[in-house]
Amino acid sequence: MLKTILKHQNPCRVIGSRFKTSSVQYVESRARDATFEKLMDKYKNLLKVIAIQDLILAIPPITLLRSPLISSPSSPKSYISTVAPPLFSEAEAINASLPSVVDRLVRLLSMSTTKSLPLRAVFKVWRELGLPDDFEDSIISRNPHIFTLFDAHEPNTHILTLADEMRDERFVTSVKNWRVTECWMRLRRDFKAKVKEWQRLPYVGPYEEMGEKKRSKAGVMEVEKRVVAVVHEFLSLTVERMVEVEKISHFRKSFAIDLNIRDLFLDHPGMFYLSTKGKRHTVFLREAYERGCLIDSNPVYSARRKLLDLVVLGRHAMLTNESRSVETNQTENPCLKDENGG
Repeated sequence: MLKTILKHQNPCRVIGSRFKTSSVQYVESRARDATFEKLMDKYKNLLKVIAIQDLILAIPPITLLRSPLISSPSSPKSYISTVAPPLFSEAEAINASLPSVVDRLVRLLSMSTTKSLPLRAVFKVWRELGLPDDFEDSIISRNPHIFTLFDAHEPNTHILTLADEMRDERFVTSVKNWRVTECWMRLRRDFKAKVKEWQRLPYVGPYEEMGEKKRSKAGVMEVEKRVVAVVHEFLSLTVERMVEVEKISHFRKSFAIDLNIRDLFLDHPGMFYLSTKGKRHTVFLREAYERGCLIDSNPVYSARRKLLDLVVLGRHAMLTNESRSVETNQTENPCLKDENGG
């Protein structure tokens, strides 16, 4: 981890003293990571398939067999038998881990300053959080002692909030006391003092109140450090430790984030990686990945990676040599380890 931080971290950016550039220039000047960029190249095609996946799951099986969506030289039955397992295994994995799903949603609400969130914001990231597609019924309605849903003052807007007895819950964060690993020992002398200054700042966790904001330089840096903790925890709650930056922006008000989220990710490249592939900005939690694979895997992630592998194989290869190709790919893909083995 130290080697990775030293490679990607710019000490000037760590403490928010980057050179004055436009947002576009700042994004373009970032250091590229070939591993994450290669992964996002695959995800570009997967995002297109997900839309079709949702349509397939909504079509009755008999109707699906006659659908032009699956017209091919191979039989519809063969096509479905190849694609269906990863499509349905994700839903099965989610349903098998509902307690974890509830915990993620509780943690998300607990990071809000009001312990509540607009339901539309949660809908923006329901897939990233690994929520069931019917989470309003299967999670919220079935747990009235945990969640409350009520109308907001705006038309067609609902607010999801934690029940009173859940508001004093104490959580252990994914990073108890974030700081730059002792990389300052290898930095140039003029940067060491600045990094030490950042490390000495008090740490306010994502589930804690920030308190009164100070206008001093130290106060601004304290706010930034808390925001780093919040977005780090947010990414830790996602199934794949990644999310589109635009989706995080829907939580800025609730999480009391006054900083430019995209610039924050660029300011801390040792912790976050920002990709612009596919005409969208996607941020990864860098420490969660190794060689393009999630280090601590989970069943939902594994199901999604299997679907990604099918997309990467290509439609023709999948239809003409589905069984052998899929089996070989699952064996060779280091991401597809069993859940017990990581």
